[in-house]
Amino acid sequence: MEKVIVAMSGGVDSSVAALLLKEAGFFVAGVTMSFADKHRDSESRNFEERNIEDAKKIAEQLKIKHYVWDFSKELENQVAAKFLNGYLAGRTPNPCVECNKFIKFGSLLKKTKELGFDFLATGHYAKIQKNKNLFLLKKPKDKTKDQTYFIYSIKKEKLADILFPLSDYQKKQVQNIAKERQLFVFEKDQSQDLCFVLEKKYVDFVKAQRQKEKAGFIVNTKGKILGKHKGVFFYTVGQRKGLGISAKQPLYVLSIDAKNNKIIVGKKNKLKNKGLIAGSLNLLAESFPKKAKAKIRYAHKEADCSLENDGKRLKVVFSRKQEAITPGQSVVFYDKDIVLGGGIIEEVLDETS
Repeated sequence: MEKVIVAMSGGVDSSVAALLLKEAGFFVAGVTMSFADKHRDSESRNFEERNIEDAKKIAEQLKIKHYVWDFSKELENQVAAKFLNGYLAGRTPNPCVECNKFIKFGSLLKKTKELGFDFLATGHYAKIQKNKNLFLLKKPKDKTKDQTYFIYSIKKEKLADILFPLSDYQKKQVQNIAKERQLFVFEKDQSQDLCFVLEKKYVDFVKAQRQKEKAGFIVNTKGKILGKHKGVFFYTVGQRKGLGISAKQPLYVLSIDAKNNKIIVGKKNKLKNKGLIAGSLNLLAESFPKKAKAKIRYAHKEADCSLENDGKRLKVVFSRKQEAITPGQSVVFYDKDIVLGGGIIEEVLDETS
């Protein structure tokens, strides 16, 4: 009998994932990851404890073993630190991508295999398909819940050790299964992703790590001073509200110059750019194409683009200019339903690039 560890968050998706695997004949055990580190206030800790208790109850109902494993050090060193440094450098990092890369499909998967389990499973809406001797990461049946943007950074050699039991289910079907099997979590809200921040805003988290904010100037594209900012980490590309300056037309954050401690603003039409440079690449395709579709953030519509790969970085040029391309965010590439890979946006290309 093949053995699988299911990452159980205490929510409906991971609970049904565990149920489906048990019914499919696997030996199933559940694990809830604990992140009770120094960034957590009492409210956040209580939230985590409730989720652990919910996961434990589901495990008891399914008659499977349940464990709680502490990954607070990994979170601090591999996710939270990068999150903090990214914002202080004027970038907008995506901690969910980093958490999946280093913790869920890094440390957790490693421990799963070390303990003799064959697979790690999660409640992600994504699909892994074997094609001859290759494993492909693909979009799930429910395109409205597609989470492949957040997990593109899984190393392709690890895909064979991962299961996504919800790949062929619609979200509504998952909820109905939970209700029919009398899993009490069937109406539970979506799990929160910012593990180390939870209900605290990212600015509060960053401020707590920095004793004094460094104020600076807000300038236009010609360098004219329009006002003062409170610290570069308060702002992100595309932001309009909270600038504290008056102008005849609405102004938006076009870019962040952390080195010179400046926020550059301009009209909305200046937010659109032709391309980007991506680094920290994770390429899942056997051969990377010259053309693909790309998402520059989770809620972004896929856009046609051409690609130039020098082995370390990708130059991405879009068929149509894209709005608010943001350094620090991930860009993920697709060929229809297949995830080709992705990387971190390092530079934005304008007409002069």
